[in-house]
Amino acid sequence: CKKLNNPIYKIASIFVTNLDLIEEICKTGKPVIMSTGCSTVEEIDKAVNLIRSYHENLVLLHSTTSYPTNDEDINFNVIPTLENHYDCPVGYSGHEYNLEPSVLAVVLGAQIIERHITLDHNMWGTDQGSSLEVHGIDLLKRRIKDVGIILGGNEKIITDTEKPNLKKL
Repeated sequence: CKKLNNPIYKIASIFVTNLDLIEEICKTGKPVIMSTGCSTVEEIDKAVNLIRSYHENLVLLHSTTSYPTNDEDINFNVIPTLENHYDCPVGYSGHEYNLEPSVLAVVLGAQIIERHITLDHNMWGTDQGSSLEVHGIDLLKRRIKDVGIILGGNEKIITDTEKPNLKKL
């Protein structure tokens, strides 16, 4: 990766406990995104403390490392817990069949969404069935874009589209 001069490093969940690898990544000075599937809070603490001994440019991804992830195993309430505990941006790395959990993660404040992509669900590999094909990624992008529009602002207002009904009713 150093030879490719990539601008950011992504640490997969399985490497959260590989502190030697994390330290080598930190020595590059580049931002780090780290998934937290298969990890305890203590393991994440050690990794985060090591990263922060080099820099603060860190994003954590809530993740459940199962392919596919069942709805009851997603546990989205961890997103604000991670954000509050580590005081850093938090995202979501999804491995479910459908798009809704990734969209819901954005509603809950996830700032990054990671989804695996495949050319064909029938290809060999652990995660092919729960990966998205290109058209699925496009659809997810459109749905996430709509989240901000739907959430709107913090101020309670009478919208322009309500005003005719206000007069009529």
